[in-house]
Amino acid sequence: MKAAALLVAAFVLLVACAPTPVAGTPGAPGVGDPYFPLDGNGGYDVQDYRLEVAYDPVTDVLIGTTTIRARATQDLSAFNLDLSGLEVREVTVNDAPATATRAGDELTITPAAPLALNSEFAAVIRYGGVPRTIHDQFGVSGFFHTDDGALVVGQPDVAATWYPVNDHPSDPATYTVSVTVPEGLAAISNGVLEEQTGSTFIWRSAEPTPSYLVGLAIGPFDVRAYEAGGLRFWDAVDPDLPNLTVINASLARQPEMIDFLAGVFGPYPFTEAGGIVDDVPELAFSLENETRPIYTSGAFSDAKSGDEVVVHELAHQWFGDSLHLTRWQDIWLNEGFATYAEWLWAEREGRGTVAERFTMETTSRPPDDPFWTVRIGDPGPGGLFDQAVYVRGAMTLQALRTEIGDEAFARLVRAWTEPKARGVTTAEFVALAEEVSGRQLDGLFTTWLDTPRKPV
Repeated sequence: MKAAALLVAAFVLLVACAPTPVAGTPGAPGVGDPYFPLDGNGGYDVQDYRLEVAYDPVTDVLIGTTTIRARATQDLSAFNLDLSGLEVREVTVNDAPATATRAGDELTITPAAPLALNSEFAAVIRYGGVPRTIHDQFGVSGFFHTDDGALVVGQPDVAATWYPVNDHPSDPATYTVSVTVPEGLAAISNGVLEEQTGSTFIWRSAEPTPSYLVGLAIGPFDVRAYEAGGLRFWDAVDPDLPNLTVINASLARQPEMIDFLAGVFGPYPFTEAGGIVDDVPELAFSLENETRPIYTSGAFSDAKSGDEVVVHELAHQWFGDSLHLTRWQDIWLNEGFATYAEWLWAEREGRGTVAERFTMETTSRPPDDPFWTVRIGDPGPGGLFDQAVYVRGAMTLQALRTEIGDEAFARLVRAWTEPKARGVTTAEFVALAEEVSGRQLDGLFTTWLDTPRKPV
């Protein structure tokens, strides 16, 4: 009897100590950004993407496999990814078949077993189709099917046009991008070219990258790889462009520009750099893709314009790339600093001081100019790329510099860019400005960011 009692007691203890099965709940279908509520997804944090894609410019078909390594931030019964248009063919989670359902651009994945809080998991999605070009309120972006390849560039939405993704800048991750293209073409992406085997190009970004800043260019580029100032550069330029002299001259100044910007903003936050210029007439903007901006060829109408756009996109490597947004409302932090960098560069080039540029921008616009009605601290989703976000953003920084003095402003900027690779908000910048300067600055920031009229 005593032995039987001990056996029963041991069994009861074993049952009591057994882990409770994870039930889990579905992750949210968006991160809750006030401007784009369904962008991104909840319930997990992506650590790394491995994209393996093959693209044929003749058929416009892309075939891909995306491997996502992530950590669950809740007990997950299902989770969402963003994917636009492409057909999902197979999904596994932790090597087990998973169920995939679609509702618009939301891809819901239900693993064979729920994922426990803080557990790491790997999801593999095989997919394919013809990626779509985006036509929206901001113009044309996304996946451009060019006459000799492809170009992928856009903001705020672009990543989901060519791979399944947690598509919001608040969840950056490292990337490996492997691209197979027809013989004679090159494939360019972010970071370092780790390997080229035949017509397969493998690029690696070791620093966390927001999803919209992962670029792809496919075509018969003139690719130039070189080292300067301790950095590795890859430039890719379409040899058919008519303004090659201006393009090449401005790109050749990248090491000089980075050195200048580092003297103001602190050390360059990456170990690679470069630029991509393709012959895509529909592309009307340039974008600060991490370590390798993509430029519209129209920006290189002359040497001054070419240099300014390169300086602007290089400045974004600090502001927008390394320091990334956690909500789109704070985009002035990206564009204001990048525009301010243009003004600093112009001063360095002898084209007037930053203070003179500030005065010109202020006095040239009457109080009833619609420019002054944009609240750049909250421009609304349709106003993300309004001119005021850029120019009034730079004016805000100059007004702050005038208020707290050159020395405090310099310390503030250096303090703001360290540590790197983090999400930032306007509230954090205001708090740091007050801490560094020892002054209360609510009035200044309210006037410049949140008041829809011309400052007095």
